[in-house]
Amino acid sequence: MIALIQRVTHASVTVAGEVTGEIGPGLLVLLGVEKEDNEQKANRLCERVLGYRIFGDENDKMNLNVQQAGGSVLVVSQFTLAADTERGMRPSFSGGAAPQLAEELYEYFVQRCRQQGIVAETGRFAADMKVSLTNDGPVTFWLQV
Repeated sequence: MIALIQRVTHASVTVAGEVTGEIGPGLLVLLGVEKEDNEQKANRLCERVLGYRIFGDENDKMNLNVQQAGGSVLVVSQFTLAADTERGMRPSFSGGAAPQLAEELYEYFVQRCRQQGIVAETGRFAADMKVSLTNDGPVTFWLQV
């Protein structure tokens, strides 16, 4: 399971002209689900994403996680993160989870975030989404479990 996280001042996702999720300061989480992923991996990734200390403290040092900074998360499914790009000029998506499993684990990940007391907004699984963000820093990290 993969999360590309970006510290943002604002992020939103729109589907067919409708805003489905929007946050102020926090994390945009692009979430990729791979074939071998399960709830245990989703739990671990959620723990890492919410605990990752990439927000500034009173001395502008990256010592606070999203909860400590009072932020929210916007979780967007992103199957292309599971692409194999080692060869050729076209990515292979054979490592990605089947749509049913991917959707189940995406929804599970979002629920786990909410159970931790964080405001979690979402995109729409498998939709053609338009994601808008203002990356703060820029600060972007790749987390994988």
